[in-house]
Amino acid sequence: MNCIIVDDEPLARAEMKALINEVSSAKILGSFSNAWTALDFLKSNKVDLIFLDIEMPMVTGLDFATQLSGSTLVIFTTAYPQYALKSYELDAIDYLLKPIDKGRLDKAIKKAETYQSLLSGNPEKNTLEGNTADFLLIKSDRRFHRIKFEDIRFIEGLKDYVVIHLAGQKLITAMNLKTFHQKIPQDTFLRVSKSYVVNKNYIESFDHHTIYLGINELPIGEVYKKDFFTIYSGGSISPEI
Repeated sequence: MNCIIVDDEPLARAEMKALINEVSSAKILGSFSNAWTALDFLKSNKVDLIFLDIEMPMVTGLDFATQLSGSTLVIFTTAYPQYALKSYELDAIDYLLKPIDKGRLDKAIKKAETYQSLLSGNPEKNTLEGNTADFLLIKSDRRFHRIKFEDIRFIEGLKDYVVIHLAGQKLITAMNLKTFHQKIPQDTFLRVSKSYVVNKNYIESFDHHTIYLGINELPIGEVYKKDFFTIYSGGSISPEI
């Protein structure tokens, strides 16, 4: 996996490079102090993953991320937690808070590698063929996969695709999240942010910002918060802090 580091602080870039080399075999093609030089580099180099700071002069990391191609994945690295939800709305793979924990970085890179593998596996050949009251059919590699709704833990929007998260498997299909959500039972699957739809039967706990499903944590978007609390708790819990 080819990656670059974009951060306006020289020390932060050096620390990130050292951590990446320690926990993974990712190839670091370069590090940049601003978005403009990074964009110039991307014009002539294939980059799979960008470790991207948010608060930078001229162009912020959030604005920079909107200009990236669909094949480039992003892990935000920042000292500011308030941008987390916005980062997921930009289809970020992960959001790491400085000082960056080595274990969290390792987990984020492994997730990026998994998603790179999914996206490079000809997802355009994977199509949603139909659904019934109990299951949907996904065509992948000349075979039809029967996916029971009750086995779907959550669905994640990723670029121009959706990733269906099952207990021990991920399937990817070329479709936007809104269209996919319309094809599955609305009373079971709740839209909780721009990037996530969750099977309410797998929700273990939640607070005003996050839903917890085992090791998975899904952010609750402000636009969807009121509906989620109304539907899931029957209005007994206020979405207000």
